[in-house]
Amino acid sequence: MPNETPRHAVGKMLLFGATGDLSQRMLLPSLYNLHADKLLPEALTITGTSRSDYDDAGFKDFAGKALDKFLPDDRKDKETIASFLDRLGYVPLDVSEKASFEALSAKVGDVSGGLAVFLSTAPSLFEQVVQGLAHAGLAGETVRVGLEKPLGHDLPSSREINDAVAAAFPEDRTFRFDHYLGKETVQNILALRFGNALFEPIWNSRGIDNVQITIAETVGLESRAGYYDETGALRDMVQNHILQLLAMVAMEPPARFDGAAIRDEKVKVLRSLRRITAGEVKDCVVPGQYASGASGGEFVGSYADELGKPSDTETFVAVKAHIDNWRWQGVPFYLRTGKRLATRRSEIAIQFKPVPHSMFASRGGQLQNNVMVIRLQPEEYVQLLVMAKEPGLDRDGIRLREVPLDLSLDKEFKQRRRIAYERLLLDLIEGDQTLFVRRDEVEAQWTFIDAIRNGWAANGIKPKSYPSGSWGPGSAVALTERDGVTWQDD
Repeated sequence: MPNETPRHAVGKMLLFGATGDLSQRMLLPSLYNLHADKLLPEALTITGTSRSDYDDAGFKDFAGKALDKFLPDDRKDKETIASFLDRLGYVPLDVSEKASFEALSAKVGDVSGGLAVFLSTAPSLFEQVVQGLAHAGLAGETVRVGLEKPLGHDLPSSREINDAVAAAFPEDRTFRFDHYLGKETVQNILALRFGNALFEPIWNSRGIDNVQITIAETVGLESRAGYYDETGALRDMVQNHILQLLAMVAMEPPARFDGAAIRDEKVKVLRSLRRITAGEVKDCVVPGQYASGASGGEFVGSYADELGKPSDTETFVAVKAHIDNWRWQGVPFYLRTGKRLATRRSEIAIQFKPVPHSMFASRGGQLQNNVMVIRLQPEEYVQLLVMAKEPGLDRDGIRLREVPLDLSLDKEFKQRRRIAYERLLLDLIEGDQTLFVRRDEVEAQWTFIDAIRNGWAANGIKPKSYPSGSWGPGSAVALTERDGVTWQDD
């Protein structure tokens, strides 16, 4: 892969899809927060574009309303908002018309000082957009591009998209976004593993029994019905977020903290994922779809009710995965995600192996395996569950109990919790690729996911029903229980 490009902040930014939902909820608030904290280059201008027919004043008014709606009250300051809106401009654009890109180029102006382009559009438009940018002189050596997921629906479509982007933007100027990598707790996985001598000696098959990664949602389809029914949980969540978390947990120590070294180690893990064959998929993967039930104290309808028609799309999936290398041989990685589950939670649970001999057994003391829980949301913390002796004179035997050693990032570090996009957008502006996904990572992830989907098709596997408000189908419990493992649901 190419060497790291030196970090250099650009002087201009261009947002495609500037009037979309992601822009309103995440991109504009994130850029405002960076502006308010004086982290953006002082002269940075931000040009928005989409099909919406705004002029500069109309887009500024639109952005102001988005900030008023989605910023917390303690971040709203009239003067700061006004100075941020002064950075904004707008050009309406039809991606099928070359003249639109020429007007866009005229608005953006000279890009010799650097331009960061962020594509928050449908991936099916990426090729047209990239060709239009190249035609208008907005894809030269001083321009870098950020791509919002999804990047395809399988390996061939992903390659097609990446080939289209690579025609104008080489890998060292391409930034593939996965907002989970912008979360502070995810970045802390690296500090936890490689900044402490305590963990790394046992962070392997000799010390760890299993790893569980859960991303659970309580919501249903919301406004994503069309997209979600074509995608499903496996491709929407496992393909990008969960496999990236797995790679960070499992990778070898990088030589340096930079984009090339870290991503080199991640891709080794992703390429080492054991492909699940058509003959194994029944035993290693459980798809599910939520039925009606109680969620958040209220009755909710089924997926088919919300969609308005029957569907075979999975809203839940549990996977038993293995990494075929020396460090992780024989250690199962249990991956789970779904909608309408019991609680909203994103976490990694590492269960360590038991001590080789318990000296407490003869006195009635019962040991449990140590567990480390890395919670990503809604709270952010790292918790290590260890065994301790209950106070007492022990005349009736020794009583041992699991107690938590907690590191609450919210309590320990008093800084405001940042939106994940703040870090990623700032890294795009400054040219740091460390937290972005490289093409070979994406293709390794799709290779693993495509094998599962091919197995489903070969065996005619349909998602199993589960009641809303539960933890998914009963067979997802059996996926771990037959190995003597219980999901970390507390």
